[in-house]
Amino acid sequence: MAVTAYWYGNAMVKVFNKEIDWDTDTIKVALLTSSYTPDQDAHDYFDDVSANEVSGTGYTAGGETLANKTITYTGATNVMKLDADDVTWSSSTITARYAVVYEDTGTPSTSPLLLYVDFGQDFSTSGGNFTITWNASGIATITVS
Repeated sequence: MAVTAYWYGNAMVKVFNKEIDWDTDTIKVALLTSSYTPDQDAHDYFDDVSANEVSGTGYTAGGETLANKTITYTGATNVMKLDADDVTWSSSTITARYAVVYEDTGTPSTSPLLLYVDFGQDFSTSGGNFTITWNASGIATITVS
């Protein structure tokens, strides 16, 4: 499934306060159930969403670490793009409606949320691959104006 992500409101504050470094920090994506209700203003850290994390075969609590993270800036369009490899939970039996991307500090109450994805409906696997295919424009973009 191709997806588009939405920023949490305080994510940029955390970037500018040097709480998050996309290039060097451990950035993860975790899957959440349909019982989660996104709140871009109130949800700041992973402990705000972790109660709604999926569980099942082939899924480890806390999600997967994003591999090959990149940041690029295109001057002609004034767009900064954050990207990484697509993520797959192999041989999994899980059902998810949302994904959250966050910096993993090892402590949920200090692990800042960056963005979330709403799949639009529940997606399930039964002993198969659950794959997030990031948008061709990147996981997330920021337009400078």
